Amino acid sequence: MKILGLSGFHTSAAFKRAQLPDLDERELRILQGQDSAAALLVDGEVRAAAAEERFSGEKATGLFPAAAIRDALDRSGVKAHELDVVAHGFAYQRPSGAGEGSDYRTRQFDEVFDPELQAQWLGEHFPGVDWRERLRPVPHHLAHAASAYYPSGASESLILVADGMGERESLTVAVGQGRDIEILHTVPVLHSLGTFYGAITLYLGFDMMMDEYKVMGLASFGDRGRFAKDFADLVVRHPGGRFAIPLLARDRGLVEQESLRGALRVLAERFGTPRKPGEPLEQRHMDVAAAAQAELEACLLHVLSHYKEQTGLRTLSFAGGVALNCTANGVIARSGLFDEVHIPPGAGDDGTALGAAMYVASTSPQSPPVAHAPMPYWGSSFSRSEIEGAIDERRDCEATSFADFDELAAVVADALAAGEVVAWFQGGMEFGPRALGHRSILADPRESGMRDRINALIKRREDFRPFAPIVLHRSAAELFEIEPGTEDRYAHMLFATATRPGHRHHLGAVTHIDGSARVQVLRPEHNPRLAAVLEEFAERAGIPALLNTSFNLRGQPIVRDPATALDTFVRGGLDRLVIGDFSVQRRGTEGVKK
Repeated sequence: MKILGLSGFHTSAAFKRAQLPDLDERELRILQGQDSAAALLVDGEVRAAAAEERFSGEKATGLFPAAAIRDALDRSGVKAHELDVVAHGFAYQRPSGAGEGSDYRTRQFDEVFDPELQAQWLGEHFPGVDWRERLRPVPHHLAHAASAYYPSGASESLILVADGMGERESLTVAVGQGRDIEILHTVPVLHSLGTFYGAITLYLGFDMMMDEYKVMGLASFGDRGRFAKDFADLVVRHPGGRFAIPLLARDRGLVEQESLRGALRVLAERFGTPRKPGEPLEQRHMDVAAAAQAELEACLLHVLSHYKEQTGLRTLSFAGGVALNCTANGVIARSGLFDEVHIPPGAGDDGTALGAAMYVASTSPQSPPVAHAPMPYWGSSFSRSEIEGAIDERRDCEATSFADFDELAAVVADALAAGEVVAWFQGGMEFGPRALGHRSILADPRESGMRDRINALIKRREDFRPFAPIVLHRSAAELFEIEPGTEDRYAHMLFATATRPGHRHHLGAVTHIDGSARVQVLRPEHNPRLAAVLEEFAERAGIPALLNTSFNLRGQPIVRDPATALDTFVRGGLDRLVIGDFSVQRRGTEGVKK
């Protein structure tokens, strides 16, 4: 059975801009349907998955994922007319309510959310197929739930979905048993943990639905207790795993609901004037971030504690945008509530493309069960000749080809140990927002100065933001506070834990101010090439870990293809690009010699 999954809403951004032209650019970003993606599932196995942003170059785009679809079909050898089902990770219905904003919501359905539009856009890009017959809308939170539960390999699991919003829900608790997902409880959009955290993101001068991870990083510099009483009024927990967010009720009328201006007024009254983008960060900003992070964690544990007790389940599957908060995930993992916690690498809305396809497959007797895949290397890959052709187009780069990869691994390890920052491009592109060792920037993790150099000169981002370590599986529990036997939980860089105190002095570039690290644990069989570099680096530096961050520059999606990799390498001022079997340097530079 061949199932194509889709996410995103092609006209969502244009509709909001046309209907509410007086909103500013950050307010216009608050919309449903970003992070469009496509995923192809064939007989329960993931054949391809990628976000459209990697093709368009527009970060978090919601435009129809035509390029991602075409790439998935081409690489899998599947023709458009051979698809049995197209599953979309939303299932909106025409609104029936009256009152303020009802005309806007009705037009929004007609021009953005109507499932018929997906069939129309499919027909424009892939004509000659009756797409209405094959289209299957999947409720958004069911798509998220499926993306976390079905590939986990668990026979039963408590499922939590938390994000800004689905169709009407912002949080869903469910139970997965076999192929069935049963919903136990939902929280409406008015009390959205994702929107609450997004309002804090706006207040702190960042972009909502883009920069929440900056708030998470900033929180480590703050005092969680300073504004705890204020946040207890803004987010209220009730017995039975319930909670309410009165802060969001302060958005009155359509414009405030679409901009969060009412919530921002309350935050300004409590905590002072909102920070404008680019303004200096003050201690109060850090303390607000810390209190918001603490409240998010407390609410998640409040919900999970209740439903774990109610169901008795010791396995959790967690998805939705909130599941990308690796600090909260670490708190859940350490709480002792669950023996296993599964979070998919595409936990955000791009992951609903895959989840929608998985939901259809798992509810269809014709399809085998969804196969477990340890690493999401489902994106574009390129042949040696394609890579060589892209290098030949450049006059500002020179490359050395290696017939023996062990020799290349030794050269890379020498370069890293000598202080070079190395761009790393290998195999199929990762699915999801994390660079997991195929589209990465690598560096020596030992000195904090390396973090500062990459933040300032290469990534050109805020200096408070940490970098992640990648560590060999055999050494993960030795270097980091990871319980032996749980190392695989950290394969997708979605959990924060602590660097062990005895190792912090030589992991300064990847240990945050609070002693935490967003670890990626690597099994050699999952990525033999990068594992070989880690082994070689360990021989030189005495530590089997590297700094690993995404191969992109500020405002740019992670690179997809060799041409973009070469351009980003040159523009970013990196020391070396290792792409396939080639080590590339800019002409006129002198690196580590073979």
